[in-house]
Amino acid sequence: MRETPAPDEHLVSLSKDGSLEAFNTLVGVYERQVYNLCLRLIGDRESAEDAAQETFLAAFRGIRGFRGGSFRSWLLRIAANQAKDELRRRQRRPQFVAAVAGEEVDMVDPAPGPEDQLANRELAEVLAGALHHLPFEQRQLVLLVDYLGLDYEEAAAASGSSLGTVKSRLHRGRDTLRRFVMAHPELFGDLRRPDR
Repeated sequence: MRETPAPDEHLVSLSKDGSLEAFNTLVGVYERQVYNLCLRLIGDRESAEDAAQETFLAAFRGIRGFRGGSFRSWLLRIAANQAKDELRRRQRRPQFVAAVAGEEVDMVDPAPGPEDQLANRELAEVLAGALHHLPFEQRQLVLLVDYLGLDYEEAAAASGSSLGTVKSRLHRGRDTLRRFVMAHPELFGDLRRPDR
């Protein structure tokens, strides 16, 4: 039987007291979410790995400054800032970035066959490309809320924005993605909702 991880508050408290083991437990709990957020914000696996690693280093260095609230939101805010910094570095040294997709994408069937897997991967690539055309702040909030499942308050804390700003940016991002889907019906087939 797997051992249930300790609540974040306890692990954070131990980490503040210098427990590397407690912090490593937090890393284990959140490493996939942090990496996936960085990956989808940046669009490059290697850079996302670097940003995720920098996120945990920054969190470890700054854990004593954590004042409470949602550790997850605090950590995802650091991750988004690291991703934004990486994108700024890339703008100073432009390079080709392939669209990233396919990881952690569960469409409809939990055990799709080879044809479905290919179709899902292609769809994920198209959606990843559309997502990367959104402004960073909108992309960040779509990922935090719709991909990672944060509620609006957690997303506000993770993005450092007000609740109203979260709702506004999320609405604009979703609307842009919806218009993209509606403009490309050949790409989405049965996944589109019928027009009302």
